[in-house]
Amino acid sequence: MNDGLATVGAKLNALLADAAPAALNAATARKFEVYLSLILRWNARLNLTSVRAEDAIIYLHLSESVACAKAIPNGVRTLLDFGSGAGLPGIPIALCRPEIAVTLAESRGKKAAFLQEAVRVLGIDAKVYADRAEKLGAVFDCVVLRAVDKMPKAVRVAAGLVSTKGWLALMTTGAELPKLQEAAGKELSWPIRIPLPKSTDRIIAIGSRQIR
Repeated sequence: MNDGLATVGAKLNALLADAAPAALNAATARKFEVYLSLILRWNARLNLTSVRAEDAIIYLHLSESVACAKAIPNGVRTLLDFGSGAGLPGIPIALCRPEIAVTLAESRGKKAAFLQEAVRVLGIDAKVYADRAEKLGAVFDCVVLRAVDKMPKAVRVAAGLVSTKGWLALMTTGAELPKLQEAAGKELSWPIRIPLPKSTDRIIAIGSRQIR
């Protein structure tokens, strides 16, 4: 493990000092080092993310995902990462919130294969669903979306997978949020809105479903 990877935990904790005061412990930080090394290795032959540099992945992807994990309300026991891609934010949520059973839904086969490998290597409580999330036939305490293609359409589908008294978490910008809230429908209220680390416009907004 090179020096850059060895400081993953320290870099994440520095980025999250304001947004998520509880620091990552040593064991969790080590798993983030392993996760980052997996992303870098697979990204060399598979386009998991257009962001290539180690520090940029930490800054743009991992820190936002850890902030999301910290923002998920207490009491959530099942969570769906809708369109998981490289496992962001679902894998960091599973690392930071081990009490949550995470499902990573990813319809693209090669990315789903990466997710299977990451779950195996990291030893986390997560399942990979290698198909479109709407085919799951289940509802979840929380559904989270980040950087999904055709986001408004995806949000409409995702809202239907949220259980009664469950949560829909959207990682987006303040400018895009009203359009996504409209797509989610009138059955959700939006009590939580948190700025993402070191960003002027990116947020996590969490909606609550009281009825179905």
